[in-house]
Amino acid sequence: SKATVSVLNWASSPVATPLHLTMKKEICSFSGLPIHPGHGKRYVPSMVISTKPVLPFGTAKACTLFLKKRNPRKIRWTVGYRRMMKKGNQEEMQRRRAKKIKKSANRAYAGADVETIQKRRAEKPADRKAARSAALAEVKDRKAKAKKAGKK
Repeated sequence: SKATVSVLNWASSPVATPLHLTMKKEICSFSGLPIHPGHGKRYVPSMVISTKPVLPFGTAKACTLFLKKRNPRKIRWTVGYRRMMKKGNQEEMQRRRAKKIKKSANRAYAGADVETIQKRRAEKPADRKAARSAALAEVKDRKAKAKKAGKK
């Protein structure tokens, strides 16, 4: 009852790649990029007591930049730089744009409560214009009376 795997179809079969045989990718100490099994270089700092005894590097370039004490957040191709400058998160940006909704909550503000504001919005422009002209006429009448009272 053993599962037999043909030689031609061994890569796609579930028996060929069990979970316990998958190799773990390391992360470069300088660039933050993944290092695939069999690649990269390991550096052991011998002069200084380090918090990490062995530092993995993806490339010789990353190792030399680390030894020159360059800041990975200032070097453009590193993951640290891209995180700091918020580069490459297109999905996140699209989600943020989609979430923004215009708020339409009616709130009272200085001199007018919510009911007054809703009444003003419900008025027709012609009625509003008539009310405004009547108010202006009344103000003119008051000023004219005040002038007459002041002259006498």
